[in-house]
This record gives sequence, C-alpha cells and structure tokens, in this order.
Amino acid sequence: MPIDASLPYDEGNILARVLRGELPSKTVLETEHSLAIHDINPLAPIHVLVIPKGAYVSWDDFSARASEAEIVDFVRAVGEVGRRTGASAQGYRLLANIGKRGRQEIAHLHVHLFGGAPLGPMLAR
Repeated sequence: MPIDASLPYDEGNILARVLRGELPSKTVLETEHSLAIHDINPLAPIHVLVIPKGAYVSWDDFSARASEAEIVDFVRAVGEVGRRTGASAQGYRLLANIGKRGRQEIAHLHVHLFGGAPLGPMLAR
C-alpha cells in the first residue's frame, strides 16, 4: 500500500531494518552515508536499491534536511552503482517513488537502478 511521504519517519520500515543489520541484504556498495543493495524482488537483470543511511522518508525530505555531505555521497553512490553493475555501459533507468500518487511503499527514501535489458516505455498510457 502506498504511503504518505509527509508522514513522520518509521524506524520499523524494512530499509531501516536492513541498515541496522536486522535483515540480510546483498551489498553492491557501502559508503559513509549510503548503502546500495540488490532488490530482493528484481524487476530487471540489474535491480539495485540505493538508500541514504539517514532517516529520510522521501526525496523532498532528503533534499530539505540532508547535509551537503549526505547529498553528494548519495548522488555519487548512484553513479558508482551504475558503473559497478555494468549498467552505465548499456544504459539504465533510475526511479524514486514518492508519496501515494507516486506509489511509494517503503517510508525510507530509496532509488531503484534498473538495467541489463531493454526497459520499455516509462509509463503505460
């Protein structure tokens, strides 16, 4: 069920639990402020979630409250994941779902990086 991105951060969300080491994950990259993991339900041959380590619900929340260091680290982590997975050489798609209309399901900002195959149109009409 999509969430309201304006709600307070939920410390019990699945990505917060991954960040605390309570749930297993397959790491692609870890930096001071970011973690990139393989999606447990991949929708493409390359499907990685890039997650800021801070308690941010959405892109709006992150862009308003994160430090410059966190923002720079996160943006660079996304690019590095593209290179490490080989997606950069082929082309890839980034997706961040925000709020109910954006179909955000986990109340922790994360960016999906999809690649490794033709991805089709952006949105179905």
